[in-house]
Amino acid sequence: MRQVVWVVLTLTSCTAIASAQTTKYPPLENYLMDKDAEIRLARSAAPDTISSRATVKVLTRTGYEVAHQGDNGFVCLVMRGWSGPTYTPAELRSVAYDAAVRAPICFDTEAARTVLLYYELKTKLGMAGKTPDEIASAVGAAYKKGELPKRNSVAFGYMWSADQFLGSEAGHWHPHMMVYSPYYKNAMLGDNAFGSTLPAVTDDAGTPFAIIVIPVDDQLAVKAHGK
Repeated sequence: MRQVVWVVLTLTSCTAIASAQTTKYPPLENYLMDKDAEIRLARSAAPDTISSRATVKVLTRTGYEVAHQGDNGFVCLVMRGWSGPTYTPAELRSVAYDAAVRAPICFDTEAARTVLLYYELKTKLGMAGKTPDEIASAVGAAYKKGELPKRNSVAFGYMWSADQFLGSEAGHWHPHMMVYSPYYKNAMLGDNAFGSTLPAVTDDAGTPFAIIVIPVDDQLAVKAHGK
């Protein structure tokens, strides 16, 4: 992709750029899912050895709520378009308007502590109708005020779901690891191209919210059914 993965992700596209012209989000109902289906999709983000014992959150009309309490410190949920890049690449932020985005992720214990609240805040702001620019401003202010946990170390998120949908161009893309790497820039990895099978900084380079995406073998992708 030019991803995600966002975040996300990994979501590039001419379609995303076109949708940037949209000034209003689709109805909230378009972002919501059947609870049981969302739990299965969230758990497909990681191998069963992880997701079967993880806490699972689902999106409701008031934000994410715990649907299953786990015991291994991991947290799995399905991100929506609001979880795309906060600052860069700028053209990918318009994925927020795509109500079809479903990006299952399982945060490790450090990401559950330092990253999860960031995505939950972005989601609540999006649900309140804030634009990507307004979300970016609010997130930056919250981080400076200490309302979001400081990121002082690397954290990880699994995005191995075969059923992920990261936007009309990226589609299901490759299963991959999200590496939350504060202040990293792509040059530090060798300036690898977006969308390749090499590690690359995909979102918000040089900021506390920088993300490195590392694709893994496609055969590791996990189907949501039966989980």
